[in-house]
Amino acid sequence: MSLEIKNLIRPHLLGLQPYSSARSEYSGDGILLDANENALGSVCGGSYNRYPDPLQKDLKAKIIHWLNPDLAIDNVFCGNGSDEIIDLLIKAFCRPGEDEIMIFPPVFGMYEKCAQINDVGIHAINLTDDFQLDIPAIKDQINERTKIIFICSPNNPSGNLIHTEEIKIILDSFNGLLVIDEAYIGFSNARSWVDRFQKYPNLVVLRTFSKAWGMAALRLGIGIGAPEVINVLNTIKMPYNINSNTIELVSKALSKPEVLKEMVDKIKAERAILEQQISWMEITKKVYPSEGNYLLVKFQNSLELYGFLKKKGLIVRDRNGQPHCNGCLRITVGSPEENKLLLEALKEYEALFINSKPA
Repeated sequence: MSLEIKNLIRPHLLGLQPYSSARSEYSGDGILLDANENALGSVCGGSYNRYPDPLQKDLKAKIIHWLNPDLAIDNVFCGNGSDEIIDLLIKAFCRPGEDEIMIFPPVFGMYEKCAQINDVGIHAINLTDDFQLDIPAIKDQINERTKIIFICSPNNPSGNLIHTEEIKIILDSFNGLLVIDEAYIGFSNARSWVDRFQKYPNLVVLRTFSKAWGMAALRLGIGIGAPEVINVLNTIKMPYNINSNTIELVSKALSKPEVLKEMVDKIKAERAILEQQISWMEITKKVYPSEGNYLLVKFQNSLELYGFLKKKGLIVRDRNGQPHCNGCLRITVGSPEENKLLLEALKEYEALFINSKPA
């Protein structure tokens, strides 16, 4: 497929120059009297009076070393969470009131929310009963207004990976951007699409430090894509979208891959325990296999169970009402202590459920 990224970008952005901030004009040493910063320091202490690098070059170099050494700086965008990247992609490639994105429910809700905020249409095609892409329906319903397709893999809330061959079918035939959100790939043994993106100029891969890395409060998402895509995101983003604390702490975390592995291994082990224990319960209809740090579970009387758990201070996510999710709760894998309390509460509810059944 021959595809020119510049033909997908909203025309009025093609000649737009990024905002020229003080630190984008000069980032070296010296007496900095160019940014109207408070030269006396910070009320809270530390060096927070100085603006951070607007393009996070040192952090991106460390991300590349971790993620894929074949990447270049101009393949990487850092966002204030993946949410910012989703929003910027829609701003850059979709004309308000004219274009649309395509999503596959049940799925992460921010794709739809960002499209609504930007007055961009939403074409939703439900996943199949086994939470895979409905390829015939997708190919039939893509049209000239479809500019971005969002795929979440592992999918949230179902936890499964989307089949590689089905994604390739779309990549090979779609003349827009295909965004694969890999927020939960750290809990899977699957190969990342980051290793394959250079073959597809219209592929963007999203990663995050919020999940496996355990740094949700720092709000750092990563977009991997063609330089033309990354350039337009850098052009339209706010100048200093990543704060100094995030840059510093994520940089430190990237030097500790052994800690990441230890945490992920523990979560996977706890996920297996929960899956086994919950699947044996009489209140359970089905536990869906998961490649994330959560389980989607179909229960008997799920809304009643949700309220029962809430009263005990155990907060799970009600997914009733989403396609193929009636009767389902999404349960995040907690610490061993938290999971023990959850299982005890489920067993207590199970006893009540069994006793309430007619003799």
